[in-house]
Amino acid sequence: MLTGKPDKLDRLVQLLLALVAILALANGFFMLLRPLDWYVFIPTVITTGPPNQHFIRDIGIAYLGCGLLLAYASVNPPMRWLAALAGGVWLTLHGALHVYEVAAGICGPNVFWADAPGVLGQPALVWAALAIQFARQRVAPAGLPKATLLRVFDTMAPGESAYLEEIARAPGHAFEKLMHFMPASLHRHTAPADQFHAARIGATLAEDCGPCALTAAQTALADGLSRDQVNRLLVGKPDDESKIAFAFGQAIGRQSAEALELGDVIEARYGRIVRLELAMTAAIVRSFPAIKRGLGLSKSCSLTPLRV
Repeated sequence: MLTGKPDKLDRLVQLLLALVAILALANGFFMLLRPLDWYVFIPTVITTGPPNQHFIRDIGIAYLGCGLLLAYASVNPPMRWLAALAGGVWLTLHGALHVYEVAAGICGPNVFWADAPGVLGQPALVWAALAIQFARQRVAPAGLPKATLLRVFDTMAPGESAYLEEIARAPGHAFEKLMHFMPASLHRHTAPADQFHAARIGATLAEDCGPCALTAAQTALADGLSRDQVNRLLVGKPDDESKIAFAFGQAIGRQSAEALELGDVIEARYGRIVRLELAMTAAIVRSFPAIKRGLGLSKSCSLTPLRV
C-alpha cells in the first residue's frame, strides 16, 4: 500500500538506502579524486596488482552513479524503488565478482573476508530494504510485470482487470503510463484513514461501478479499516465520524456544488492538507470507472454485490 504517513519500517528502509548511498558516494569521490591514495588506503587492493589510475577512476564513477541513484531512491522508496533496484545491481554484480574470484582461486579467503563488509554488505542492505518494501506491498505499480499486476487487480475484484487487460494490449506503453498515474489516487500523508477512504469510496459509488467500489474497499481494508466500517461505506451508511468525508467524495463524484461547503467543513475540522488529500483521491479515483464507461465495459457494474 502507498497510503499513509511513513512509519518506522519505512524510515528504516530510507535509512538503509541512505547509508549505502553515503558509503558509495564517499568511496566514489575518493577513487575519482585521489586514486593512488585510495589504492594505498584499501589494503587488499594492493594484492590485485599495480595501480591504474584510469581504471580506479572508472570504478569510482560507477560507485558515484550507484550512490546518486540510491540517494534519490531514499527520499521516497515506495515510488522510487526502481532507482534503488538500479543502484543495487552494479553493487551486487561487483560483489558477485569477488565471490567468483575466491571460488576460482584467484584470491584467497582472507582477502575475500576483508573485502566482504564493503563489497557484499552494501548490496545486501539494498536488497534488505527492497525486500521490506515488497513484503509490505509498499511499491508503486509502475515497473512491475503486467501479468503480476493484472492478477492482483483480478484478486481484489474479480472481473475488474478486463479493462486493464485491454489497456495492457494497447500500443505505446499505455499500461505503463496508467501505472504511473494510479498512485496519485492513493496519496494519503496527513488525512485519517477513515476519512480518506470514506471520501474515496463515496466518489467511486457516485460512478455506479461495483467492481471499482470493491477495489476501493479492498484498499481500505489493507489500510487498516475494519470490515464493518468498509461494508457500511459500501451501502452508503458511514459512521458519524465519516459522514462528511463520504458526502464530500460523493459530491465531487457527482460534480455537485455541495463539495464546496463540505470541503470547508473538512478544512475547518482537519486542515487544508486533509481537504487536499480527500479531494485528490475523490477526483482521481473517478477516472477508472470513467475509462471503463468510455470503453463500453460498465454495463453490468451496478449489478455487482457490494460487500467484502
